[in-house]
Parts: sequence; structure tokens; C-alpha cells
Amino acid sequence: MSHTTGTKTPVTLLGLGAMGTALARAWLAAGHPLTVWNRTPSRAAALTAAGARAADSAATAVAANTLTVVCLLDDASVEETLNRTDLTGKDLVNLTTGTPAQARARAAWARERGARYLDGGIMAVPPMIGVPDAGAHILLSGSRELFDQHRQTLAVPAAATFVGEDAGFAALYDVALLSAMYGMFAGAAHAFALIRGEDIDPTKFAPLLADWLVAMAPAVHQTADQLRSGDYTKDVVSTLAMQVAGTPTFLTTAEEQGVSPELLTAYFTLMRRRLAEGSGEEDLTGVIDLLAR
Repeated sequence: MSHTTGTKTPVTLLGLGAMGTALARAWLAAGHPLTVWNRTPSRAAALTAAGARAADSAATAVAANTLTVVCLLDDASVEETLNRTDLTGKDLVNLTTGTPAQARARAAWARERGARYLDGGIMAVPPMIGVPDAGAHILLSGSRELFDQHRQTLAVPAAATFVGEDAGFAALYDVALLSAMYGMFAGAAHAFALIRGEDIDPTKFAPLLADWLVAMAPAVHQTADQLRSGDYTKDVVSTLAMQVAGTPTFLTTAEEQGVSPELLTAYFTLMRRRLAEGSGEEDLTGVIDLLAR
């Protein structure tokens, strides 16, 4: 059941949820021979009509090709699906969302079973997969040799970026980036809440909000530079002391608008704690030290 069609690397894909199906369609569109398996077999019907081969079990699917990509619900699903599967000599790429510790444990588990292993985090939603210039990324960590061998195949659905030989790094990057995203969403939610009771069209406010967030985004480079150097006063424009002094305006405005300040208060509390430690001339970078304690 081994595929050797053309020069495209054959792929086995386990899991045909929304993301798995998007991955499958991208590989099929690029001409890769594809074997698929899903716990609910009916989900494979549209893909088999498009040229995929459906396997009747995960073990059969893994046996079909050297490269197996897993995109299941969680780490427990990966364990259940692959525990009785022969992985000897296989290249296993796990794109199931998990924690860094789970990724490291799964890498050791795979090596014990004779497989090379990459763990991955998909920085995209399904409609972005396989779409050039959509901004989708797959972050991968673990076996460098596996990544180098299959780089082109793994880059078909989205740009593939290797982030380190520590198998937990891709999951860590994934959660860190998504955490920043949720922080941004929290700030945007507070901003929309402030204007909601007024005669302000949110669709006209949104472009200003988006442009402001884009303008502020490069500040992360200064934060990174300060963390690396250890000098949190380097190139400071707005000191911590000055910013803490301004926080009552935000809280009072929220009260006037009938908006809960709960999305802001946690961060403001950390800012005040850092200031109390005598770090008023710093940037906001010192807040990270408080979180890391």
C-alpha cells in the first residue's frame, strides 16, 4: 500500500476535523498522494472523491507511508489512536494542540517506538490553510532531520518554521502567541464597550482601533531587546511612573461609561507593584518579571 506517484512525498493524515480536512485538501491540491483516516469514516468521503485513499484503521494508514501527520482533538486522542500502531521507521508530525510538557513526553514516546518526531502548532484558522499569502504558519520543533527532509511537504498547507530541537518549543510558541492575541482581543473588547453606549458607529471606530494596534505592535521588539540586555530603562519613551500616574483616567472613564474595568485592572495592578519596587524610570518590561516569579 506504499505510494510512489511522481516526485511528491506521500502523506498519511490522521484526523479529519475542520483543520485536518483543510490540511488534506491542501496536500491533494498540490499533488501529494494522500492516505486519510478518521474515527468517523464518513468524513473521508469528500476527500476520497477528490483523490485521497481512505484507510480502515489508523494502523493501516500509518503503514501506508513514511510520513504521518496527526491532527486530532488532544494528546489523549493521539495516545489512543497510535498506541497499538507500529511506528518503527516512521516520521511522525503531531499538529494536535497540546502543552510543551505533552509535546516533550510524546517525542520521547515516539522515539521509544522507533519514530522520528516533530511537534507543531498551527497559527491559522482552517480557511487560511493552503491559501498563498494568507499569513498562515505552522511552527515545528523536534527532529531537525525530519524537518529538513520533509520541509517542502510540510510547507504546502502553510509556511513551515522550525523553532528548535526541543520538542516542546512549538507548543510553547503557539500558546505564547495565542496568549498575546487574547490580550489584544481583551483590550479591543474594553475599547468597544467604552463606546457602545454612545452615538458612535463601531464600524467607523474599528479602522482607527486596528491602525492603532498595528502602530503599537512594533513595541514588542523594544521589549525583547530590553529583556535580552537586562536594561529596562533603555530607549524608554513613556516611563512606568508616568503611565501609572495616568491609569486613574482609564478607570474613571470606565466608571463614567458604565463599563467594568476588569480587563484592565489586573495589568494596572502589576504596573503599580513594579512601581512600588522603585522601578519608575523603566519601561513596562519589568511587569514580565512579576509574572515569572
